[in-house]
Amino acid sequence: MKEISCKLLVIGAGPGGYICAIRAGQLGVDTVIVEKGKPGGTCLNVGCIPSKALIHAAEEYEQAVHMAAGKSPLGISVEKPLLDLGKTVAWKDGIVGRLNSGVSGLLKKAKVKIVEGTAKFRDGKTVEVETETGLQVIRAETVVIATGSAPVELPFLPFGGPVISSTEALALPKVPEKLTVVGGGYIGLELGIALAKMGSAVTVVEAEARILPQYDAELTRPVAKRLAELGIEALTGAKAKGLASKGGALLVETADGAEKKIAADKILVTVGRKPVMEGWGREEIGLDMAGKFIRIDDQCRTSMRGIFAIGDVTGEPMLAHRAMAQGEMVAEIVAGNKRNWDKRAIPAVCFTDPEIVTAGLSPDEARAQGREVKIGIFPFSANGRAMTMLGEAGFVRVVARADNHLVLGIQAVGRGVSELSTAFGLALEMGARLEDIAGTIHAHPTQGEGFQEAALKTLGHALHI
Repeated sequence: MKEISCKLLVIGAGPGGYICAIRAGQLGVDTVIVEKGKPGGTCLNVGCIPSKALIHAAEEYEQAVHMAAGKSPLGISVEKPLLDLGKTVAWKDGIVGRLNSGVSGLLKKAKVKIVEGTAKFRDGKTVEVETETGLQVIRAETVVIATGSAPVELPFLPFGGPVISSTEALALPKVPEKLTVVGGGYIGLELGIALAKMGSAVTVVEAEARILPQYDAELTRPVAKRLAELGIEALTGAKAKGLASKGGALLVETADGAEKKIAADKILVTVGRKPVMEGWGREEIGLDMAGKFIRIDDQCRTSMRGIFAIGDVTGEPMLAHRAMAQGEMVAEIVAGNKRNWDKRAIPAVCFTDPEIVTAGLSPDEARAQGREVKIGIFPFSANGRAMTMLGEAGFVRVVARADNHLVLGIQAVGRGVSELSTAFGLALEMGARLEDIAGTIHAHPTQGEGFQEAALKTLGHALHI
């Protein structure tokens, strides 16, 4: 097979990789991207997009169930709804397929050459790709590693049979009667809540003292309350030990040291993700590491000249939009432009019920840095739009420096607050002060008014509480 030479080679067509390749192509950089699966990576194919489709379907079904039971305060009643999970999954797959085609089209539009196969470094400038038609050698001036991450597998609960990862959970043929989720982080709770709304009896096993331990207790309290309303049992301070000898149950050591068997048709293991470091020839180029991740500088350069790394292989936060920002920046740098990025303004969203959004520093994180802070909280129970959406649970919280009112962090929990993440990120990126947010006219009636009111509260003069 003829050897290919290019200026930029991107390994991996996930969110970071395909954005990097598209932007490089737009800038006139001769670019090749290698991907062994479908374009879009974990996020598009078996992560962000399909999980949100499943979550939305679950919300619609739960609302219909409440209406059929006469529990809707809206005065709407319907016949008892039926759920065909096969059709739901097919609808989800259709969305993923359209987006796959869209990414491929954008790569072609940017004149990026796509090579399907598994890439492996020979040296810092040469990569060989196992394709269906044989070995393809690619020589590049610059290489970007964007190989992403994979679910962590527990040695005593290997994937297979009743034990599934998030990938299998998004393609179930039917709703399991009994589901046990090992890991009470955002992935486990997003999927566990969705399947509970679809009819599963769900138990969550979390080793830490509370669910969603990466968030502070004030933010997670409304989620814990909602779990109870949905009938989800959350065992905190508990450790999964393995499958029962006769199968059909998970052995758990509870917080008080007792052993418990939890009957389960499916056991969903969501204890985190790990960077994909095997199979692409890392040993051939000897990159410096930062723990289990590739060490990079503030422009995503690795320890080897001409090699960049972006996305999940470079550390936390493992977020698609972080990878995209890195990918765009690297493409600009390769094209000769001056660029950098600041991760302090990256928002993160947990699509539980209710949703959680964080951007910047939490109150505890700000205090840990020695900051004297002012904090304002505005509850959605005082927001007209939230009330009309039956979304009164939750609040917006603003953290600012006490001396000059510079906003350090913004958090929210509530129905649909994911859509506020852009405003939160923009405020931090622009270096907003409390007076900037409070003085910005927010449309009424919207949940976004809660952001303005939280800033006003921090300043000491909220108008609606």
